[in-house]
Amino acid sequence: MKSVPERDLLNPRHCATVLKSLADATRLRILESLLDEEKCVTDLARELGCPQPHVSHHLRILRDSGIVEGVREGKQVCYRITPVVQRALTHRQGKALNFGCCELRFPESVLATAKSRALTMVQS
Repeated sequence: MKSVPERDLLNPRHCATVLKSLADATRLRILESLLDEEKCVTDLARELGCPQPHVSHHLRILRDSGIVEGVREGKQVCYRITPVVQRALTHRQGKALNFGCCELRFPESVLATAKSRALTMVQS
């Protein structure tokens, strides 16, 4: 297994926060969706079939743990995977998110799209 550069390793407290934030099916579905592309809250709510306040609640937890970040676009806030998480994806050649303390694997179909986006971001 390829080692992760020390600057990308999470300390135990942050690792626990990340793992707790991912310990929910809705948040994992949001993360999978955002691996594909940046999306606004209304788009995520429609895709997941959940009320907007429910999606916003889960996005706040993901944002507080450093997994996603929000960007205001007019009246809407759109969310994307943070650069740290994008680097975790790139280090594993799109096969898993390597947080240093653990790896999170998604189905290949989800990661194939995310990998191509991550490589495009790194090359930019």
